[in-house]
Amino acid sequence: MKRLTGTVRTYSWGSYDAIPDILGKDTDGKPWAEYWLGAHETSPSTLDGTPLIDYIHAHPDELGDRSRDAFGTRLPFLLKILSARHPLSLQAHPDAAMARAGFLRENQAGIDVDDPRRTFVDDWPKPEILVALTDFEGLCGFRDPHETRQLFDGLDVRTPTDPVLGSLTERSGSAALAETFLDCLAGDDLRRQIVTEVVSGAVNHVGEDTPLGEFARTAVELDEYFPGDPSILAALMLNRVHVKPGQALSVPPGLMHSYLSGTGIEIMADSDNVVRGGLTNKHIDVDSLIHIVSFQTQEPRMIAAQEVAPGMRVFPGVDNQFRLWQLDLDTTCPVMMPASDLARILLITDGYAVCSSSHNTDEIVRGQAMWIPAGEQVQVDGNCDGFVAAAGL
Repeated sequence: MKRLTGTVRTYSWGSYDAIPDILGKDTDGKPWAEYWLGAHETSPSTLDGTPLIDYIHAHPDELGDRSRDAFGTRLPFLLKILSARHPLSLQAHPDAAMARAGFLRENQAGIDVDDPRRTFVDDWPKPEILVALTDFEGLCGFRDPHETRQLFDGLDVRTPTDPVLGSLTERSGSAALAETFLDCLAGDDLRRQIVTEVVSGAVNHVGEDTPLGEFARTAVELDEYFPGDPSILAALMLNRVHVKPGQALSVPPGLMHSYLSGTGIEIMADSDNVVRGGLTNKHIDVDSLIHIVSFQTQEPRMIAAQEVAPGMRVFPGVDNQFRLWQLDLDTTCPVMMPASDLARILLITDGYAVCSSSHNTDEIVRGQAMWIPAGEQVQVDGNCDGFVAAAGL
């Protein structure tokens, strides 16, 4: 086992202090949005200064035979700390077939991987799970279209909204959601006028402890960061979700979502494919949205962790690229690291842990991580909270 150092990703929506606090670093005035632990080619972690992707290519046996049989010499998961100060873009992620097709199509079109018009930066799907470390707010999955129309109508917008929102009740099923969502992305004067009046009407209801009050608060919050953006109308078609610390939210491919605020741990397939659908000044690939997004009514899916040993719980994987365990240890309950035939990444988010194997012993503290190769049995003692990631095979 070896110390693993992640990479910081600074995006405008990130918070300034949450990730530095976990890592024991000083703030630098930049928005630390994500901290990556993995071997994705765009931002690999390092072992003793060596990029993890290069280390794995030199030591493929450390992935484990089952992982290599399924995924070759690629670490199939990416573990992140994510901290949002304000809303991310509306987005969805592709499944395996769509990722391969999109990546090939953009390569053949000669679109550079760093080009702003690029949608598919790799050929992998991106299912993911988010486990909240703090109270976490998001938008996730489409609300029933009739309920959404009633909420909009409850704001008493003066401008007729039927030209934009009429399809919610005039059409049925996925057609109602797809047509309305895509129509909301048009940036013309009518849609800008409607969103302005929606936000104005919402101000009158933000204090209400009702579904309309929550809807109104979401509209006002989005307008604070994306003033007058017509895609706010599209975002308001989604369910608001509240994730408490320790709870986990499943985000499968095709699910439209946006994280609004909070800090959490993400585990996902080793991909950075993001198909944006609004609340952004970046490229919106409408054709990809049509093919990738599941325009179905979906309630947010919370995943219940299962205790597998005192001080250790597992979140069932949604795909075979990853699985995540949560540690809550005290000095009376040491545990053996799970998935000993697979490569693992251990991250400590609070306290300290003493990791012991037949090869060495090392103590890691809050914000530090460890690479544990396949075949190495490791016992963890200490008083700590943390997470263990491995392939979900």
